[in-house]
Amino acid sequence: MDREHHGSRPRPRSPIAHTTGGSYASLRFFQVDLLKDAGWRAAMDGCTHVCHVASPLSVNAPRHEDELVVPAREGVLRALRFAKAAGVTRFVQTSSVAAIVYGHGKGIRRFTEADWTDIDGPGVQAYAKSKTVAERAAREWMAQHGQGMEFVSVNPSVVLGPVWGRDYSASIELVRQLLAGSVPGCPDLGFGVVDVRDVAALHLRALTEPGIDGERFIASGPFLKMIDVARILRQELGNQARRVPMRNLPDWMVHAMGLVSPMVRQVTGELGNVRDTDAGHARTRLGWATRPVEQTIAECANSLIETRVVAA
Repeated sequence: MDREHHGSRPRPRSPIAHTTGGSYASLRFFQVDLLKDAGWRAAMDGCTHVCHVASPLSVNAPRHEDELVVPAREGVLRALRFAKAAGVTRFVQTSSVAAIVYGHGKGIRRFTEADWTDIDGPGVQAYAKSKTVAERAAREWMAQHGQGMEFVSVNPSVVLGPVWGRDYSASIELVRQLLAGSVPGCPDLGFGVVDVRDVAALHLRALTEPGIDGERFIASGPFLKMIDVARILRQELGNQARRVPMRNLPDWMVHAMGLVSPMVRQVTGELGNVRDTDAGHARTRLGWATRPVEQTIAECANSLIETRVVAA
């Protein structure tokens, strides 16, 4: 647990506090575990508003779906219980469009907050299942036990943007691998893209806007194919993006790669699909806006170069 020091000898400043630019007096940190009660009561003490953003996501395919599903579900339920006990008035869960767009078969479709992933549908992978199970569990818990506490979910798409160091989100791997030339080409895969700073801004609005108890808000910018991301990198970074592949990989080649790579195999069912999401509700209800996707992708890539995650 990292918190303010009340003794005579100052403790070293937290690397997280240093990164966020907050003063040591204004930030407190508590170590908690999604699967254990220790530390949660102290972390919630005195809080009136809570954002629950923690949920496991791995670049590699898990050995079993429960590696993601169990901590996602148990973590949000644990956070809800301790928040309610502490007298929290507004709880915002970071869910995902993964809880909205999957299990509906192949094809082209546009989704809204009214849609839910069918976890028993075709091709639903462990992460999508974990986010769906966790959000449904949170909403069921609120209906039974949450009287007096408001609940809102924010459902981002693929979150990109500048990184602060070498410890970054798994979603950044998309840009890192393209920039490093680690992939031979671009599979026919697509996703909505949103800037991490815009997601943070939407969380703040979800925490403070009155009259939105129970609502969901999709946080997404435009739907892009992987080749679109590659073109933006080449356009915005010039020679620094020289290793970015500019050819589409045929589906048969991706399926062949999936025979030996579990990571590739878990996305082959998404080849050719368009799962676009409509963020109009966040724009009209909360006045939310996103920065240009070209800026998001370029600043993500430049930060990977600046932090030496990728060689220039």
